[in-house]
Amino acid sequence: MAKAIRDTDYLAISTRIRAMENGLLSRERMEQLLEARTEEDTAKLLQESGYPDLDTSRPEAMDAAIAAIREETFLDLADGAPDTRYLDFFRVRYDYHHAKAAVKASALGTNPDTMFSGLGRVAASELMDAVRTGDTDSLPGELGAAVAEAKDILETTRDPQLSDIALDRRMYADLRDIAADTGSAFLQGYVRIMIDAENLRALVRTLRMGRNADFLKGVLLDGGELDTDSVLSVANGESLLELYAPTPLAIAAEYGAEAVKGASLTAFEKLCDDAVMDYLTGARFVPFGDAPLVAYLAAKETEYTNLRILLLGRAAGLSADVIRSRLRAGYV
Repeated sequence: MAKAIRDTDYLAISTRIRAMENGLLSRERMEQLLEARTEEDTAKLLQESGYPDLDTSRPEAMDAAIAAIREETFLDLADGAPDTRYLDFFRVRYDYHHAKAAVKASALGTNPDTMFSGLGRVAASELMDAVRTGDTDSLPGELGAAVAEAKDILETTRDPQLSDIALDRRMYADLRDIAADTGSAFLQGYVRIMIDAENLRALVRTLRMGRNADFLKGVLLDGGELDTDSVLSVANGESLLELYAPTPLAIAAEYGAEAVKGASLTAFEKLCDDAVMDYLTGARFVPFGDAPLVAYLAAKETEYTNLRILLLGRAAGLSADVIRSRLRAGYV
């Protein structure tokens, strides 16, 4: 295990991040974007916030532009971060997104290039070559074993959902390993709340579909504050609300219980994400250390998600109230 970096090593970058937080899209700015009368007004507001023109008539181009901004953020912060494992942590999700695309494309004989970006730890072309050749030993962390397992599952079962489940499980194992390796209590707590949120989602979907505990056992993730046996107990008849009442996901669970009965999943999904953000906002009271860096990077990811929801919602003609109900809680 590599030596953990001391909080005092983050003095300089913590000061810089506090300044950068002022550039995050606030609730007020999101409201302005939501209520803008014309696309020209929207573009002007985005430019004032440091974003380029995001063309909603070409979603792939818009996603590529946002991906380029993401990469600029990673590169910018890598210069001052005492420990680049924190940047790797946020790149992991893109590695596994690419792996899902590459494994399926290899099985179908199609070209997945439009699904790739430069945001992972591994170049997309290198990952695609590893999938095609089966030579996965050079891939970092759990990724090599994940690709081999997912490829084998897809070839054996022809079920892409089972392949994706295997990749998701390995992804969270990778995230747990990186967080543990840094020695960061804040980053490890972030992983645990993410896993708890994912397991709650899996529980609600399983109950909603009328599936049994054996199905749920196959999709639950290890490493959350709530152990998998406790979550499985709900599928075996225990109370969902009682299990989650003392946790940060209590409100999400209330909406999840209604979703099990047939209510919309939209509000439930949003509240799961909001509970994770609520954990991250604790970093606002940390004067220096790794927590402000982790929270800022996560806040930017939420900002990109919200921008996409807002802009595509406007383009689809959705009302401001509908779009507003789908926006995730922000950091500022």
